[in-house]
Amino acid sequence: MIVSRNPYNGEEVASIKEFTKRDIDEALDVADKRFQSWKQTSFSERSKLMMAAAAELKKNKQEYAETITLEMGKPITQAIAEVEKCAWVCEYYAENAEKHLSKETIKTDARKSYTSFEPIGIVLAVMPWNYPFWQVFRFAAPALMAGNIGVLKHASNVMQSGENIQKIFERAGFPKGCFQNLPIGSKKVEDVIRDKRVKAVTLTGSKPAGSSVASVAGEEIKKSVLELGGSNALVVFKDANIKKTVATCVQARYQNTGQSCIAGKRLLLQDSIAEEFLELFSKQVRELKSGDPMDEKTYIGVLAREDLAEDLEKQVSESVKQGAKIHLGGVRNGTYYEPTILTGVNKEMTVFKEETFGPVISVTTFKDEKEAVELVNSSDFGLGVSVFTEDLEFAEKICPQFDDGAVFINELVKSDPRLPFGGTKISGYGRELSIHGIREFVNKKTVYIK
Repeated sequence: MIVSRNPYNGEEVASIKEFTKRDIDEALDVADKRFQSWKQTSFSERSKLMMAAAAELKKNKQEYAETITLEMGKPITQAIAEVEKCAWVCEYYAENAEKHLSKETIKTDARKSYTSFEPIGIVLAVMPWNYPFWQVFRFAAPALMAGNIGVLKHASNVMQSGENIQKIFERAGFPKGCFQNLPIGSKKVEDVIRDKRVKAVTLTGSKPAGSSVASVAGEEIKKSVLELGGSNALVVFKDANIKKTVATCVQARYQNTGQSCIAGKRLLLQDSIAEEFLELFSKQVRELKSGDPMDEKTYIGVLAREDLAEDLEKQVSESVKQGAKIHLGGVRNGTYYEPTILTGVNKEMTVFKEETFGPVISVTTFKDEKEAVELVNSSDFGLGVSVFTEDLEFAEKICPQFDDGAVFINELVKSDPRLPFGGTKISGYGRELSIHGIREFVNKKTVYIK
C-alpha cells in the first residue's frame, strides 16, 4: 500500500494499493491500444475535451485544492491558485496546439517539402509532490493535445492527487486510457521506461532521480526531458525600486513555504543598499502568517515531510558553522521550519552551493555588475535568475551574461504557458510549455516530394 499523511498533523490522508507488474502491464496495454485511435482524432475534438478539463478544474477547484493541502501541506489559497493555473494551461493548449503543430513548409529544390509534427505514443511522466497538479498538467495538456498518451508515476505522498488528475480527464470525457495514474513506487519506474510501449519520459525532481531516469532512457534510446532543481538568484542593484523589489523577493522565496525549484534562494544585494533592503525585507518576512495550511490566512505552512525539514535544518547548521549568521528564524518544530534569513553568506557555504528546499534565504553582497554575474554563474544550477533595476537598457544588456534558462527583470521567475520553461547545467535539459514544450514529444518528420 502507498500511504500519504498530512504533514501538519500526521494523520493518514489516503492509502492506495500499489500496482503489481500485471496491473502495470494491463494499464500500458490499454494506453497502447488507445493511442492507435487517439492519434487519429482531430485537433478540434481534442480541444473540446481539453476545454472540458479546464472547466472541471474550475468547477471543483476547492475539492482538488483541499486534497493537495492535506497531502503535502500547501496553504489552501495557494493550492486553489495552483488548480486555477492548471485550467489556464489546458485552455492555452486547447487554443494553440493546432497552430504550434501545423506543418512548416521549407523551400528546397523539391516540388514540395515540409516538416510535420506527429505524436509518438505513450509518454511517462515522473512527477514531484511540491506542485502536485501544476507539474502534471504542464506535461499532460501539450502531450494529449499533440495526440500522445500520458501515464503518470506521481510522488508517493501525493498519490491521491494523481488519482484526482486521472479523474479530471475522465470527467472531461477523454477516452479511457488517454491518461492514467500508475500507483507505483520508485523501484518500478525503470521497468516502465524500458517497456517497448513507452516511447519517452519526462521528469521533474531531484538531480539523483533525473540522472537515474535519463540513464535508463538513454540505454533504451528514448527521449527524455528533465526539469531538476534550482538555486535561483535574486540580484538587486542599487537603483532598484526597493519597496516593490522587497515584496517581489519575499514572494519569490517564501510562497509554497519555499518548496519550489524556481524560488529565489540566493539574495544578492549591491552593498550600498544592502542594509536598507535587508531591514525592510526582514520586516515583511516577520509578518508572514504561519499556521494550519487549511486556514485561508496562512502563508507559511509546513514542509511536506519531516525528513525534508531535517535536511534544511542541517544545511543551515552547516552554513552557520562556516560563518553565516542567522538574521531571522532558524528553528524547526517537526515539519515546520521558521521563515529564515541567513546573512554573511559566501559562495563556499552550503546554503549557497546546495538547493535549499524550504523557507530559507541566503544573503550575499556584491560591489558591481561583474561580481554579481560571477556570483550568479558560480552555482551548479541554471534554472533562472531575477534582476532588479530601473535601468532596463542595462538589464537587457546583462541578460546574455547569465548561464540560466530564464532571466526575469523586476519579477520573480515563474512558469507561463506562453513561454518556454527549463534550465541549464544540473537544472536539467529540454523545455516545457509554449510551442517549444509541445514539440518535445513529437516526431519532427521531414517530407520531400520531388
